[in-house]
Amino acid sequence: MTDALAPSILVVGDAMVDRYIIGETTRISPEAPVPVIRAAREDIRPGGAANVAANVVALGQRCTLLTICGDDAAGQDLGRMMEHYKVVLDCVFDPGRHTTQKTRVISGVQQIARIDHDGSVGEAARNELARRFEARLDGVRAVIFSDYDKGALADLPTLLAIARKYGVPTFVDPKCADRARYTGAFLLKPNAREFHALFGDCADDRIADRAATVLDAMALEYLVVTRGAEGILMVSRDGDVVDHPTEALQVFDVTGAGDTIMAALVVGIVEGLPIAAAIDQANVAAGIAVSRPGTCVVTRGDLEERLYRRDHAMTKLVPLPLLAAKLAHARETGARIVFTNGCFDVLHAGHVRLLDLARRQGDVLVVGLNDNASVTRLKGPTRPVNDLADRAEVLSGLASVDHVVAFEQETPLELIRAIRPDVLVKGGDYALHDIVGADLVRSGGGTVFIAPMLAGRSTTAILRAGTRLTDPTTSELASPAVCATVMVESR
Repeated sequence: MTDALAPSILVVGDAMVDRYIIGETTRISPEAPVPVIRAAREDIRPGGAANVAANVVALGQRCTLLTICGDDAAGQDLGRMMEHYKVVLDCVFDPGRHTTQKTRVISGVQQIARIDHDGSVGEAARNELARRFEARLDGVRAVIFSDYDKGALADLPTLLAIARKYGVPTFVDPKCADRARYTGAFLLKPNAREFHALFGDCADDRIADRAATVLDAMALEYLVVTRGAEGILMVSRDGDVVDHPTEALQVFDVTGAGDTIMAALVVGIVEGLPIAAAIDQANVAAGIAVSRPGTCVVTRGDLEERLYRRDHAMTKLVPLPLLAAKLAHARETGARIVFTNGCFDVLHAGHVRLLDLARRQGDVLVVGLNDNASVTRLKGPTRPVNDLADRAEVLSGLASVDHVVAFEQETPLELIRAIRPDVLVKGGDYALHDIVGADLVRSGGGTVFIAPMLAGRSTTAILRAGTRLTDPTTSELASPAVCATVMVESR
């Protein structure tokens, strides 16, 4: 009988500990012509198969990691990290072996050196891993084999045969150039360099043709080739070809991007997405990963926010559930959440200064934005001048604004109750007792900040000035500021 709590995805392979020693270069050593790094902090992150497993859970699926490691300090670090990421760790201890660890020395943002610790894996440990693998397959919907050629998957053909016996699809991230090692997998995901090592050099525009020739020979259903800036290419045994351009907005560090792609791809397939949609999801997740330093765990909230913004012209307008997930993550890092709200129908200098002051009160600024219907109820039948989407896009262009969330009520009380900001900001035309949500924020230990108003700036006055400009009976000359506003309104 299948265990209802069994992991939906089993990750097997070479787990690593990625350690970062981060500091600044202060001088050149008198002992040798090398930089002296004054270490400011150390950071450890899951690497290899451990990174895949952590991403699987962060993207919303249960996961067990089956690996081989040493009974050492790095192995203990691995256990603590997997507990933190809510991954079930099943570790075969190999006496005398070092847990694979990569120590990177970083000066500023530049990697200065990398020090690797690992060792060979004994036959007894590999046999024990195979035994535990078969015992864990009941209820598993997919197996990810993360091969970094560190020894845990030296007997991969045996493990693939076991999985086929149980009818569990297998997804393999390869490292070796021995194609026989990967024969019979459901899906093989090499990067471009690994593809050429496995199947021979060929021009980039011939990769799909070369892939089609090896699918039958290797009994694969899918070949997915990750090509960095060129995106992801998928070729199926049925002859389908899907070519996704890259989703990376900026590239900071490609470390671990392949792990993120594999995790997001398999999570999508397990959740019922067609493979083309799952590849699209994986591509987006990789774009998030490479925009951050070091190995990176991409969460479901990260992914949904990027997909939402991609489909909504990249504005900072997000639905409340996505916003709640982002704020929960920000609070885990100690960030102070600031909230203000308004119609922001015709953005002027007073608004910009208010938002800049608000952002200075904390670390993350959320702007509550009245939807069109509530603006009409508050301001009258001729408002809003600008639609909600336009108002959100203009706010999104301000560096001070981190998130925009729409609300349909006349007041933001329910939104404040959901967000629980640390700081509530309103303009100086409000008295403290008139500020909606002030008591709620203060009772929760937060503060209320009343920002000084910029004299002479008012949306109502701007709109009245615009009316005078369009009245042929007036002889008034408008100021350049008013003229500019009218030009924006009349687009």
